[in-house]
Amino acid sequence: MTSAGNWNRENTKPKNYNADLSIKQAARILVLGSRDDPTMVRVFEDETKLPDQTTIVGVGTKRDDFDWDALRREPPTVILVTTKGIKDLLAELLTTPEFASSIQWVHAKSAGIEHCTSPALAASTVVMSNAKGHFSSTLAEYGMMACSYFAKDLPRLLQQQQDSNWEKYSILELRGATMGIVGYGDIGRATAKLAHAYGMKVIALKRRRVLDDDKDAYCEKIYCASQDPTALNTVCAESDYIYVAAPLTPETEGLIGKDQLAVMKSNAVLINVGRGPVLDEKAVIDALTMGRIKGAALDVFEQEPLPADSPLWKLKNVLLSPHNMDQTDSFQHEATDFFLDENLPRFLRGLPLYNVVDKAAGY
Repeated sequence: MTSAGNWNRENTKPKNYNADLSIKQAARILVLGSRDDPTMVRVFEDETKLPDQTTIVGVGTKRDDFDWDALRREPPTVILVTTKGIKDLLAELLTTPEFASSIQWVHAKSAGIEHCTSPALAASTVVMSNAKGHFSSTLAEYGMMACSYFAKDLPRLLQQQQDSNWEKYSILELRGATMGIVGYGDIGRATAKLAHAYGMKVIALKRRRVLDDDKDAYCEKIYCASQDPTALNTVCAESDYIYVAAPLTPETEGLIGKDQLAVMKSNAVLINVGRGPVLDEKAVIDALTMGRIKGAALDVFEQEPLPADSPLWKLKNVLLSPHNMDQTDSFQHEATDFFLDENLPRFLRGLPLYNVVDKAAGY
């Protein structure tokens, strides 16, 4: 099954397929999640409203939740992943002979797929897709807010207001500053779009180069990690704001560590919206404590919830949020809508799916 490209709620035409095409295959959906998930109401409230040839054959998060004999009689063709903690269960399904021959598509109702990846998934013949394209706008907005937080010294501003203190001070412009984006996927590109509008110079790092990189509308230069092992350090050294949006894979764990922090400017601000373990958290804490870099805006952490004894809570040069900067009231409902209204109709008609991921690479 080929890919229809990447879906984005700002740019992609809704329901961009021919609904008159006949249905070619059934979608027997096994949901790795909970019926109590409020963002899955459209799926569970009235299964008669699901598209033709679509049925739910099981719902659960652990092995004992399923009637395995019933699943063997009516094996799933689609697995919908809506929660974490299912990696081993998914791997078992994909390696069980009766199911390995029937499952055609795995869809994650999230952008990250590290909770799904395994050697079994990578070796399988199934197509996997995710929900990227829903979370990019708000994370891009957060990125610009984080830049402004440090450029305008918002903590000082709020303190002076609280103290009724009319004391002028100089601030920094974002215009002309360099934004370096580590992980130039959908989120990175949405952030580059806003940074470019602010008049920032944007550079980016991605794993693989494609032909259109030289024509990118927002980046002055795109570095390729697979072609240049020094590219990451170059981006870190040249940037005033380092925006990390890389997925979590074996290759990206600890990607930003002592070596990268050592080459950053003393006035650099590190922003992480990808996954916590992409940063070496101890090295970041040391750099912040010693004033090696100006500050950090962190929405994700190695351990979540962040332990109460973490030094990050007390550091004055840290903007900290509880992994909620993509958490709008509607974002998970939109991810459900994407599955039901965009990719599921395509699967039923044998059309290419949006957001097909590289199962082995992990994104």
